[in-house]
Amino acid sequence: MAPRKNFRNQAKKEVKPAAVVNKNGVKVEASVAASSGGFSGTKIFTWFMVLALLGVWSSVAVVWFDLVDYDNVIAERAKEFRFNFSEVLQGKLSAYDADGDGDFDVEDAKVLLGLKERPVSVSLREAKEESAVKEPAAVSLPPILDDFIPDDSRDDATHPYEDENDAIDTKGELVEKAQPQQTLEESKQYNNQPGSPETKETVQLRYNAEAESVPEPEADVEPEVESVPEPEADVEPEVEADVEPEVESVPELEAKFVPELKENAEDHPKDQLKEKAKKKKPKLLNKFEKTIKTEIDAAEKLRKKGKVEEAVRAFETLVLQYPQSPRCRYGKALAEDGLAEKMLSNDMLQKAIGTYKEASELPNATPDLIKATLKKRAERQQFLGRMRGALATLEKLVQIFPEDMALKNDLGVAHLLIGDNNSAKRVYEEVLATAPSDGFAKVHYGFILKSENKIAESIPFLRDGLESGDPGTDDGRFYFHLGDALQRMGDDSAYKWYERGHQRGHFASVWQRSLYNVDGLKAQPWWTPKDTGYMDLVKTLERNWRIIRDEAQSVMDKTTGLFVPEEENLREKGEWGQFTLWQQGKKAGESCRSVPKTCGLLERYPEATGCKRGQIKFSVMQPGTHVWPHTGPTNCRLRMHLGLVIPKTGCKIRCTNDTRAWEEGKVLIFDDSFEHEVWQDADSYRLIFIVDVWHPELTQYQRQTLSPI
Repeated sequence: MAPRKNFRNQAKKEVKPAAVVNKNGVKVEASVAASSGGFSGTKIFTWFMVLALLGVWSSVAVVWFDLVDYDNVIAERAKEFRFNFSEVLQGKLSAYDADGDGDFDVEDAKVLLGLKERPVSVSLREAKEESAVKEPAAVSLPPILDDFIPDDSRDDATHPYEDENDAIDTKGELVEKAQPQQTLEESKQYNNQPGSPETKETVQLRYNAEAESVPEPEADVEPEVESVPEPEADVEPEVEADVEPEVESVPELEAKFVPELKENAEDHPKDQLKEKAKKKKPKLLNKFEKTIKTEIDAAEKLRKKGKVEEAVRAFETLVLQYPQSPRCRYGKALAEDGLAEKMLSNDMLQKAIGTYKEASELPNATPDLIKATLKKRAERQQFLGRMRGALATLEKLVQIFPEDMALKNDLGVAHLLIGDNNSAKRVYEEVLATAPSDGFAKVHYGFILKSENKIAESIPFLRDGLESGDPGTDDGRFYFHLGDALQRMGDDSAYKWYERGHQRGHFASVWQRSLYNVDGLKAQPWWTPKDTGYMDLVKTLERNWRIIRDEAQSVMDKTTGLFVPEEENLREKGEWGQFTLWQQGKKAGESCRSVPKTCGLLERYPEATGCKRGQIKFSVMQPGTHVWPHTGPTNCRLRMHLGLVIPKTGCKIRCTNDTRAWEEGKVLIFDDSFEHEVWQDADSYRLIFIVDVWHPELTQYQRQTLSPI
């Protein structure tokens, strides 16, 4: 027994025993024998017995017979996998559990040695853990306030120049919803301009008309809010390829009315848009901010990943730490901007507008940051309808950067948005004096000249601006007005420009040139009552046409002042008066009191009275009147004409290449988004009743959500 006792004592002196947990969960003491002592047969047998009792006989046997030096393997792998050898003895290797059994043992060592494959479940678990680790850890920040009210805070006292009902978009959003649901480009609009497509009906010409599509809402699914595009800081924007959408046309009508159109269209050179010159990366950081770039980038990364609440908190913390940093303040404004969109909150967006202003006024702001901040502020002011505020911001920008023609062009648009055509005209004259080939300035200057009824003078500016291909010129309005000007000058090349506008995706066809459309609706110039599905309405109008006529004649006396002249610059000559009962789905109560029977007949037809993109009105046209070829603003309505007083000869209407005449007591139905023209060459007045109705293929959801025109 003495030798064994000495052996034990020797072992204690050489290596301090450590607790080891075996597979059965039993703690045992582990000793490492001195390499010089060796093992006798009795000692080996004794150790095997001990290990067997501890439940690890099989593991040690595998290692023993495979001639693997277990201690050396662990030591080497400890270096390779960066753990301490002392951890091996203390059982702290759960992180290196390769086979997923909850501890580190021989089986794990074999996996590490490549003698055994790692279980699939463990690999999947580690892959999941690894991907989770890659997510950046959020910095502990103050909680976000949750008391923002998503409504429009505008009031007449603050903004007396704003109409109460000016929430018109081009994506079919409810007027009652907060404006941030619109995209910025959709919020830009021109005021009424003579010569534009039915400008009085459209209330305002939107700056950038687009095809509209209002999908049916899915059950229990919250509709997605369209993102407001914004330039990311320190990132160069990519120029996207120009993709022309496929739009259905009416080729057979085009061929009849303009036989040489197809042949001449290909003779015209393709006016591809010029690629934007590669811009230099904006310098948004001042000298000090470069020392805190890592902190700014971390907060900016949250914003770009859409974690706007966290981004707001992160930038608020940075602003508290570095109150004189323009870049931190600008980042806070961008984050608040994104949060406003997410919350559909005009109040939050107004807060962002204020923060943009603060950032631009801080000392040591770089010129690029000042420009980016004030441009963003002006855009958001326009988005909220703060047109005069946006104008002031842009005027400040032009003062700071007088050589930047793009800023002057934006200033001209701002003047147009508030209806100040004269100021806009002066701005574009200044631009063209400095940069005579500026296409953007040319098309807008031509647009203004045409609004002044200077038809011949407007043509070269509109044409040259479109041919320049400069950014901002490829717009359906400019194709529309150039073609319209050419038509009024008797120049058939108008249809070449209409064709080009169609090829660019601005018009559904050469004939159908409305700018505010819902894709996929049935398109034909003339309709029958059966086609529309509104048979009951048509029968009611035709059965009661005499009652309607008598009431109309009772208010026709010029002394009443109820009939007002057409003011849309659609007449070449003559007199044309109108008396409106419904406009944009709203009843004109005072007018209806003058013709109560007529209004009573229509009350039960929501397809007409609820048509927010149409009108219900009387129309009287005196002899010698001619209405220029024109199109309505949208494909979302059909127009019914009920004949009330129709001279026997001399009155006719053309829609596309099909000319028809009215009959008393009968309804004509056409789609006024197609080109139409009117002549009144009779000896007495012509009186009709116009009733606009929703296009029958529009769903109930679309009718409710499409914006008024």
